[in-house]
Amino acid sequence: MRSNTRSLVIKVLSVAIAVLSYPFLRVRYTLSTWRGRRSGLANAGDGVSEMSLNDPQWGKRGSNNGGGGGSNDGPPDLDQIIKKLNQKIVGLFGMKPGSGGGGGNNAPSNAAIGGGFALAASLALAVWLATGFYIVEEGSRGIELRLGKYSQTTGPGPRWHWPYPIETVEQVNISQVRAIEVGHRNNQKSKMKEEALMLTQDQNIVDVQFAVQYTLKSPEEYLFNNRMPDEAVRQVAETAMREIVGRSKMDYVLYEGRGEIASRAKILMQKILDRYTTGIAISTVNLQNAQPPEQVQGSFDDAVRAKQDKERLKNEGEAYANDILPKARGLAARLLEEASGHKQRVVSNAQGDSSRFSAVVAEYEKAPQVTRERMYLETIQQVMQSTSKVLVDQKGGQNLLYLPLDKIMQMASPSQQSTGADPVAKSVTLTDPPATAAPDPVPARRDLRSRDGR
Repeated sequence: MRSNTRSLVIKVLSVAIAVLSYPFLRVRYTLSTWRGRRSGLANAGDGVSEMSLNDPQWGKRGSNNGGGGGSNDGPPDLDQIIKKLNQKIVGLFGMKPGSGGGGGNNAPSNAAIGGGFALAASLALAVWLATGFYIVEEGSRGIELRLGKYSQTTGPGPRWHWPYPIETVEQVNISQVRAIEVGHRNNQKSKMKEEALMLTQDQNIVDVQFAVQYTLKSPEEYLFNNRMPDEAVRQVAETAMREIVGRSKMDYVLYEGRGEIASRAKILMQKILDRYTTGIAISTVNLQNAQPPEQVQGSFDDAVRAKQDKERLKNEGEAYANDILPKARGLAARLLEEASGHKQRVVSNAQGDSSRFSAVVAEYEKAPQVTRERMYLETIQQVMQSTSKVLVDQKGGQNLLYLPLDKIMQMASPSQQSTGADPVAKSVTLTDPPATAAPDPVPARRDLRSRDGR
């Protein structure tokens, strides 16, 4: 029974070693074949046949002499490797090849058994130590734990540690930008009402959805100081946003201060995470959506439209005022200028009339009769200048005298140009009459009166 067990162990070790060494032997043979092919191209006429690596008989061709040895055409197959290793291991344990282990004369010595187990232990130890190699990728850090306790942090590159169960390694990517969503998952339609609904300072409820992006600044704190650091970031983000929204009014949250709310929430979140030593650095806070709850969305939209109409009408009124006020100011300025001009004109006319009346009074005091006749004639002249026909009643008679003054004036105008102006048609200026002009027309007027009274 003991011999059978030993034989089974030997066969298992042989198979394991053969399986592990077969790929190396295959690679070695491929390299040797490639080198031989390069050196044997010049000797192609020697009758050496070349074998393709894709040949299905590769590794299975043997000698036709009936011997057990293989030829040089290919590497030995897996069965031959296992058989040879089995023979070597059996010899190493002090047993003859081919012995079944039933006879007592073939029992190995204690030294042979010890040497075999030492070899197996050495192989197992080498494999175990080889499992301690690992590679830390760029942008990551390797955290080595020795018996569950933090040992050291390794940077990018190939590293080695004591294999399991003495040491273990956890790799943490510190350059990756992580993200969490509060108020929704994956898209804004899949809402999380218990996270999104928040109370404002003026006792209104708003639906707030935002996302937080963060990186790691300390992988040791990220792994060991908190049990679930990613979930802690979500809870901290919700807490900070509720505090900021609770200190703000509804209009400020929905319209006016969305950017400022995001920046204030980022600062507050970072303070809380640093207080808990999570090793997390907040990158950005994106306030994706802020709106009233769905139950009052319609009423709120009506209020928003009314507010927009108010602003629109206000803007239209301001535009109309900006258009009409300059015109009104210009019209007022023009009217003021016209009134000022009219004032100056009336004052000037009044002053002229006053001066003229003063001159007439002075002349009247000198010669009342002459001045009275002169004023009468000038008045009649002004009246007659605007009249083309005159009807004269001859002292209650039945006949009327028709005087076509326009025709008479047209006929008299050529004679006046040749003989001089008619004394009746002369115009005397009353504003500033010369001292010698007053007595001149008196004889002429008397002559006219004498002619009228015949």
